[in-house]
Amino acid sequence: MKSAVENLSPTRVKLSIEVPFEELAPFIDGAYKSLAEQINIPGFRKGKVPNVMIDQRVGRRAVLNEAVNDGLNTFMSNALRENKISIIGRPEINAIDYDEKKPLTFTAEVDIRPNLTLPNFSDMTITVDDVVVSDDEVAEQVDALRARFGTLSTVEKAVENGDFVTIDLVATINGKEVEGGVASDISYEVGTNRMVDGLDEALAGLSAGESKKFETKLVGQKDDEKGEVDVTVKAVKHRDLPELNDDFAKLASEFDTLAELRADVATRLERVKHLEQGAHARDLLVEKLIADITIPLPERIIEEEVNAHLEGEGRLEDAVHRAEVTEQTTKQLTQEILFDNIVDAENVSVNETELTEYLVRASARYGMTPDQFIKEVSEAGQISTMVAEVARAKALAGVLSRVKVVTKSGKPVDLEALAPKPVAADAE
Repeated sequence: MKSAVENLSPTRVKLSIEVPFEELAPFIDGAYKSLAEQINIPGFRKGKVPNVMIDQRVGRRAVLNEAVNDGLNTFMSNALRENKISIIGRPEINAIDYDEKKPLTFTAEVDIRPNLTLPNFSDMTITVDDVVVSDDEVAEQVDALRARFGTLSTVEKAVENGDFVTIDLVATINGKEVEGGVASDISYEVGTNRMVDGLDEALAGLSAGESKKFETKLVGQKDDEKGEVDVTVKAVKHRDLPELNDDFAKLASEFDTLAELRADVATRLERVKHLEQGAHARDLLVEKLIADITIPLPERIIEEEVNAHLEGEGRLEDAVHRAEVTEQTTKQLTQEILFDNIVDAENVSVNETELTEYLVRASARYGMTPDQFIKEVSEAGQISTMVAEVARAKALAGVLSRVKVVTKSGKPVDLEALAPKPVAADAE
């Protein structure tokens, strides 16, 4: 097989491919076997029809047609591999020409991943914020712990933000109850806005035994359809918090004093901020690379992906949403092209252990067991996508380790914390 490549743009090439007739032989044999299973000829069992009878019944040209159709993907893949071309999207095959004993020739245009000129990462410097833990942040964490040990007591008063209430809710549209729209004895903290939009405002000022109706957008209804919610307050409760002293420290932690508890909270906050510092360095590196490197984009692929997304949502004519999806798709494709170039430049590979660890962590995010998640990913044909994600993360971590990362005050940053910790393959 011979192939030649013509660059049409930085992101699109034209392949001209010539396949000797002899290389079609296995596909011609396959075509005969396939047709033998489909044709009914008296005196012959299915699958046992001689080739000469198939030629008489459907014609030798039909056999060649099926052989060529079966072989195109293989010949295309061989040409891409031979020319070391990484494609994006599906090839457009055309100008197919073939005949008995003559070579098969065809051309194909395909969008490709452009090759980028990457910088010397060892010469790069990324500056991140210093890690600072304020007294207010420590106090906020201690107060959150204190709230966990608080007790609720019923009070006779009008509802205010911060109060806990026991309520009944009835949701209706045009006077008819919404399916699943009735709930009783719900405990709710007023002011958190964690339930229904407008509920906090409706509850303000009510006392036990009082009700109020308000309009709101109900979950699961049409965008432009509002419903009415009738809320009844059954009880108002106040949370009593334990005093902040050494006794509380002993109750809520393994420490004997409040000072020790606060010091531990500060240490934990500092550790979290160091992790965030490393992640921020990674994000800043990506932003800098995208800003400094010319990354050509296959506009045809972006348009196809955007149209497919909008069509799936039934919003093809929504210009505002189209702009949002286009921006998101462009950003994602830009990053993928950049990361894949880094993977190639760094010669990154993914072993089975690394893939397993990634799948275990991903399964936890989706609330599934590793076995369930791996089965679903495999059945959906997404294993190769997962391998690519692991390779990209590994490549980015590798180059980031060579970048000089400092704080605004000039302190070097240890990026070891950015590396994910190994996860046992049998972890639940």
